[in-house]
Amino acid sequence: MTSQTPIIPRRLLLGNASALDPKLSPDGRRLAWLGPVDGVMNVWTAPIDSVGAAEPLTRMAGRPPAWHEWSPDGRFILFLKDENGDENFRLFAAEAETGESRDLTPLPKVAVQVLLLSPDLPGRVLIGLNDRDPRRHDVWSLDPATGERELVYENTEGFGWFRFDWSGRMQLAARNEATKGGRQVYRMETGRAEPWRVIPLDDQFGTAALNFDRGGRKLFALSSIGRDRSALVAIDMTSGAETVLAEHPHADIVDAMRDKRTFEIQAVLAVHLRQEWIALDRGAARTIVKIRAAAPDCEFTRLSASADERFWTIAVYGPRRPSHYHLVDRDTDSIRELFSARPELKPYRLAGTRPVVVKSRDGLDLVCYVTLPADEPSSRPRAPLPTVLMVHGGPWSRDFYGYDRERQWLANRGYAVLNVNYRASVGFGKAFVIAGDREHAGKMHDDLIDAVEWAIAEGVARRDKIAIMGVSYGGYAAFVAATFTPEVFCCALPIVGITDLTTLLESLPPYWADFLAQFYRRYGDPRTPEGRKILRSRSPLGRVDRIKKPMLIAHGMNDVRCTLPQSDAIVEAMQKRGLPVTYVVFPDEGHGFKRPENDLAYHAIAEAFLARHLGGRAESAGSDVEESSAEIRAGAEVLGGAAG
Repeated sequence: MTSQTPIIPRRLLLGNASALDPKLSPDGRRLAWLGPVDGVMNVWTAPIDSVGAAEPLTRMAGRPPAWHEWSPDGRFILFLKDENGDENFRLFAAEAETGESRDLTPLPKVAVQVLLLSPDLPGRVLIGLNDRDPRRHDVWSLDPATGERELVYENTEGFGWFRFDWSGRMQLAARNEATKGGRQVYRMETGRAEPWRVIPLDDQFGTAALNFDRGGRKLFALSSIGRDRSALVAIDMTSGAETVLAEHPHADIVDAMRDKRTFEIQAVLAVHLRQEWIALDRGAARTIVKIRAAAPDCEFTRLSASADERFWTIAVYGPRRPSHYHLVDRDTDSIRELFSARPELKPYRLAGTRPVVVKSRDGLDLVCYVTLPADEPSSRPRAPLPTVLMVHGGPWSRDFYGYDRERQWLANRGYAVLNVNYRASVGFGKAFVIAGDREHAGKMHDDLIDAVEWAIAEGVARRDKIAIMGVSYGGYAAFVAATFTPEVFCCALPIVGITDLTTLLESLPPYWADFLAQFYRRYGDPRTPEGRKILRSRSPLGRVDRIKKPMLIAHGMNDVRCTLPQSDAIVEAMQKRGLPVTYVVFPDEGHGFKRPENDLAYHAIAEAFLARHLGGRAESAGSDVEESSAEIRAGAEVLGGAAG
């Protein structure tokens, strides 16, 4: 395979970004974002008018923060961090003036939840802790300055979520109740749980309480109850009256901007093929128009706003444009670039992505995205290409238009990339989700095959050179491809995937207990003989003898969702049958590879594997694998096949 486009080094495409996710302090004077320090993402800060003078606020080793935000009084930057991928996140506070950092929840095997940051509680944070009972989070009020906490609510009633007004008063709590047919929501103002509304199981992916208005008398929510696609509604907490504020004809409302002063909703987001912001506020509408004019043909996300709503920070991105971060001054109608996530990519030609709609064999519209190498025509390659079908996780998630590092990496190596929003993907209405119920390795997999056949018919893909790759549920889909349709794909690359659905459902983290009803409904109930039969029939582990093509299997040893035995079992079965397999385990990772050295090592191995079986280009592995914690437990010879 030849290409006129230079190979982009893996470290530029996949290594640490230069800067990510700038958040404004409440007074709008300072920014906090994530950037690397000695190869690990840490918190950086700077005044908004002198970003070039930024200094790292923290210098922590290990895994990067999973989330960061200013405390309501602007004194601290709060962030979440776990150890070795175990998802037992701890809450840290770094003082904005001194950088002094404190672990606010130094509790072993406890997963903290941040429940409320409110301007009306400037010195407090409401958090959930499951130290008393690993299945349930109690509510605590925490002082970030001292780490002292007070118990607000002991969750002996097994609630799965809570909602508070801005004064910190608990207004709602909910739990799944089989006898009610879904999630029972309770009013909690009196201190006693009083049944309020039921969210049916079929509506739980499209229905969510967002926030109360400033006075706590009106609740803004997304709701699919009584409709197929989620709408934004306002609920009067006194009368119960519900008003539809915004909806979209083809997609769910999936996100909202709220005014930091009134907490009214300013705009909502729907995504069918591409992003569509629907403004509800005249000022927000004007700002959105300005952003669109400054960044045509790009998507954007608001990341933060100052307390007075004068300033916003936004991320602007597109298929050929990694995130560029901007400061919006709404008083002067000016938009100023702060920095780029990956400025080192500016000299390189990146690949474009186009959205298409593919019909499934039973008539569903599957929103897909096709990415071709940068030197190919945008609509169709000159000749069919080796192709990677990249399957998203979840399955209750979706693929989007925009910049995607995996697409760019694969396209630069000479492959077409196909992303498919198969049935059960969210954002397209609840009927589309329901169509995936108990169709794992069934119609959900048929959707992937239908999209592959479309790509072959369109001259995008070579029938004999198609790989399947994915993370989590995407890893399960890759295992399914290798065992249910072994003739379609020339190789499979499952990452933290699932091989046995029964053991998956029996080994989920204890604090997922309130979500088990969804798993049982969508996958099959392991507590019943019929459910276990369904789960067994859809599990790749029982079909190992059908594997014909090579596999690259990768897993984090500390994964608490799709545990390591999921991959161990199928590797052992393949080895007993003499089937070709490369197996990589990272002992300091969990559900995905967050340490940059491990992420680069995995991609170096995957690149060599794909070059061997698809014939694309590969950068030499160099020292990437040796510098990581990777344990190549089978098939290490694959690294000898990479072309420099």
